[in-house]
Amino acid sequence: MTPRQPNNSRRRGVAATEFALCLPIMVLLVLGMVETCSMVFLKQSLAIAAYEGAHTAVRPGATTADVQSTCEGILRDRRVEGATVTVTPAEVSNVPVGEYMTIQIAAPSNLNGVLPLKFFRGATIQASAVTMKEI
Repeated sequence: MTPRQPNNSRRRGVAATEFALCLPIMVLLVLGMVETCSMVFLKQSLAIAAYEGAHTAVRPGATTADVQSTCEGILRDRRVEGATVTVTPAEVSNVPVGEYMTIQIAAPSNLNGVLPLKFFRGATIQASAVTMKEI
């Protein structure tokens, strides 16, 4: 009696079936990770812009236009599109010493994704920084 040889063509068929079932799931996971990393980068970009805007707001003689210009410059450098910068109170030069100022930045995820598929469809990503007028 000779030992029976495994049927390689049947094994290749099983491997092809496994590949066909697993490939779409793997592609979806990879695309989801890329899109999630893109949104994390967007969130960090907004947070950095808000922080730098708050840093500008506490300088002596700073105006709301200075704060917005600083924020918009950072957002432009990081290629963030459609962002809105809100400064509260409306004019930082009139804020008395000891009062708080808030710089809030929001951007739509639809304009800032890297893939045509939108896992974060319709979401608005936000970040803010709060600082106290000291000088």
